[in-house]
Amino acid sequence: MVTRRGDDPRPLPSETALRVIMRRLREIMADDGDGQDKLDGIVRQIAGVMVAEVCSIYLKRQDGSLELFASEGLNPSAVHSTRLKRGEGLVGKCSELGVTVNEPEASNHPAFSYRPETGEEIYHSLLAVPISRSSQVLGVLVVQNRTPKEYSDEDVEVLQATAMVVAENLVSGAVAGTGAAIEVSRSQPMVIEGEPLSDGIALGHVVLHEPRIVVTKLLSDNPAAEIFRLDVALEQLQAQIDEMFQQDEISVAGEHRDVLEAYRMFAHDKGWQRRLREAVEGGLTADAAVERVQNSMRTRMLRQNDAYWRERQRDLDDLSDRLLRVLAGRSARVGHGANLPSDAILIARTMGPAELLDYDRSKLRGLVVEDGSAQSHVAVVAKALGIAAIGQATGVVERVNSGDAAIVDAVTGEVHLRPSAEVISAYSDKVRFRARRQKRYQALHDRPAVTKDGVRVSLLMNAGLLVDMPHLAESGADGVGLYRTELQFMLSDAFPRLDKQTQLYRSVLQEAGERPVVFRTLDIGGDKVLPYLRQPKEENPAMGWRAIRMALDRPELFRLQVRAMLKAGAGRQLRIMIPMVTAGYEMVAIRALIDREKAFLTQHGHTLPSEILVGAMFEVPSLLFDLDGFLPRVDFVSVGSNDLVQFLFAADRTNARVASRFDVLSPPPLRALKTLVKAAKKHRVPVTVCGEIAGRPLEAMTLIGLGLRSLSMAPASIGPIKAMILSLNAENVTACVEDLLKDGAKDVRMRLQQFAENEGVEIDT
Repeated sequence: MVTRRGDDPRPLPSETALRVIMRRLREIMADDGDGQDKLDGIVRQIAGVMVAEVCSIYLKRQDGSLELFASEGLNPSAVHSTRLKRGEGLVGKCSELGVTVNEPEASNHPAFSYRPETGEEIYHSLLAVPISRSSQVLGVLVVQNRTPKEYSDEDVEVLQATAMVVAENLVSGAVAGTGAAIEVSRSQPMVIEGEPLSDGIALGHVVLHEPRIVVTKLLSDNPAAEIFRLDVALEQLQAQIDEMFQQDEISVAGEHRDVLEAYRMFAHDKGWQRRLREAVEGGLTADAAVERVQNSMRTRMLRQNDAYWRERQRDLDDLSDRLLRVLAGRSARVGHGANLPSDAILIARTMGPAELLDYDRSKLRGLVVEDGSAQSHVAVVAKALGIAAIGQATGVVERVNSGDAAIVDAVTGEVHLRPSAEVISAYSDKVRFRARRQKRYQALHDRPAVTKDGVRVSLLMNAGLLVDMPHLAESGADGVGLYRTELQFMLSDAFPRLDKQTQLYRSVLQEAGERPVVFRTLDIGGDKVLPYLRQPKEENPAMGWRAIRMALDRPELFRLQVRAMLKAGAGRQLRIMIPMVTAGYEMVAIRALIDREKAFLTQHGHTLPSEILVGAMFEVPSLLFDLDGFLPRVDFVSVGSNDLVQFLFAADRTNARVASRFDVLSPPPLRALKTLVKAAKKHRVPVTVCGEIAGRPLEAMTLIGLGLRSLSMAPASIGPIKAMILSLNAENVTACVEDLLKDGAKDVRMRLQQFAENEGVEIDT
């Protein structure tokens, strides 16, 4: 498609065409003409080199519409007169989705939008590529021809590289004479909407979890030198990835190793390396070549509907970012926690709970991730740490720079980037108001949680780290209803030794004093993976080999942890809770293992706890049909409402598309809990709810109406829940909930809210 000279029809190789375009664009940008003159020059040069009868540039306006800013081949009067609504036509599709459109018969496409003023009815084939900078679409670059044909991959790559250079020259400011500013959103205030993960409001400055290298120099002055830089960087990257496989904690098989195998596959892929070199030979710097090939391959992969290719695209993005860091002279891996500002707002594409714990919690104010749901474990950890967190903030990573001011409103789910002084002032007032409200809750610190009609409710807190224990006294909690022991394992490079585990559990009990602590045994699986522990790759890990299933199959790990707990609890009450119990007979096997450890310690002269209570997590619905066999075998029950609800509704709680599809305040889960409460009362087994619903006032009010008298939650939730209880009549809410379940009401949440309003119950959301 590309030509050698104006009268020579023989095509040029794509790298030569790219070099010609880059040289001519450099000359155009060096001229003294205004912005419009430069755009006109660009479309003329692209049309000439690519033998296109039409070349046009559409630029995005503030309302998302597209305006024709320059064209070679369309009617001159259409420039600045033709506008396309957001998503209109093939050009609008290219802009809105950020994808390349390659149509041999554009006018026959159902999305084609005909504009008679352009005179484009005589042109058949159309190739449109987004003009984007850091994944933000600024406009669309289009070529058209009369002959119906599909443009080659080489044509697409040349036009994509050209669009990237055009974007770089647009971000500096307005295009003269039009009044439309072409600016990158990473320099302007904006609001991104997401889903609240952990309640709170945080003001601070951005820290990127995986800092993105911003490519500033696009055109190469010395292609040979850039090829050398690229080859050296590729060798360094490959060596670093190969070294990962030599580390002890990585050497065992598991899901983590499969991910690294994908990285290594891409790092050694000859096709990827060839595309990078061709881009450099075409006139780009090594850095710009990585970005251009990354964008091109992302476009191709995202066309595939197969989830496999979407995952490979993520691998490629990660690998490209690593290569950019190597080219910039930085480590391929990013150090966590160092040089954090005192008001860090952490922003990431994705994050696991262990990664969040790498950061200095005393400096961390907020968290924003592009994926994640309110039931994900990173959300649970954020709540435990008291960090305002938002998930599903699509595109946030590409719209911020490290150090930008940001506000995380995890009440409404909004992230304010580079907020104005007025917005900062307004949120400062909100933070002060929340602080006054917390002060009011603090005044309730020493008051027991007793309803207006005299019903006592035990309020416990969830924890997972020793540093969480001071919250016990600060919040006024009655004890620790859930201590997640797996967090210690996730922070270790190897399986924690007996003495280390014993020291931790003893310290937790000492911090708690006379108040009870419920230790949940190791719950690994789902999104909690230990790199040093061999675990099979599973299609459905949340319902796979985890928790009690692992304990019964690998009893030596469970026995070691139980031994540490028994030693730590010498002379006092010890509460051990087993997660993911599916049937009553499993508790028989668990108690046998615990008895073996008791016998072992007694034989070796160790003092046992004064009382050992063994309980179970109620999170698998099958237990509803085995309550008479299950309850006599446990001393207490803790409801894990997060997993219980996801299993009841078959809705993955880490999948944001379905996690919020079903309401926990609907008849099915409420009836399930009512069944458990009734059976537990019959067998005289105490029940505590320690899932997410226990920490939300309306849901906690409903749990009390179901007959529950013990709730465990994040420390920050204890004040609001206690205020709700003090304003509640338990008998009245019990009658209300029974009526709703009897009627099978569909609008349970709304009617419960009406009840709270009518009764004057303090439901502070």
